[in-house]
Amino acid sequence: MFFFLTVSILYGQKIIWKEEQKLVWDNFRSPVKSKSNPDVAAYTNCGWEYSVVKSTNPKSPVSIEIKAVFHEDKSWKDVNKINDYILLHEQKHFDIAEMFVRKFRKTIAEKIKTSGDYDRFFKTVYNEMSASYKNFQVSYDKETRHGMNKEKQEEYNTIISQELENLKSYKAP
Repeated sequence: MFFFLTVSILYGQKIIWKEEQKLVWDNFRSPVKSKSNPDVAAYTNCGWEYSVVKSTNPKSPVSIEIKAVFHEDKSWKDVNKINDYILLHEQKHFDIAEMFVRKFRKTIAEKIKTSGDYDRFFKTVYNEMSASYKNFQVSYDKETRHGMNKEKQEEYNTIISQELENLKSYKAP
């Protein structure tokens, strides 16, 4: 029950985050890989992908598209350990990816308007967002004990939902 930051387009089936589409166990298509931690019931491989259209003219507008993605071929489940509660925990990993994509879009909208801005600021913004995303995902799993601490899981469910709502103006069109 973990995450993986994905920033480049990789092979395999992927799901783009949509509010109305939730993960189902059939989306977890990779063979089970829980040998390192036999207590883990599932693994969610999600993160984001981005594309950039820019010009060599530093004053030209830049277009940056970012999407939260879930990789089916890199996500797995142990069918002997899964249930709806664990699926919700895994969905929240994907929701966290979307939450950070929205934060990323917000920061880009505020700081990067031209190709010159992209050249000056994108790498720093990207690195800061990546570090925050990774830290949040690790804290989420640690504090919820991979979803086993139901009270902490509920707290995170609320935090994630509130953040998605707060950032709704930055969801994909």
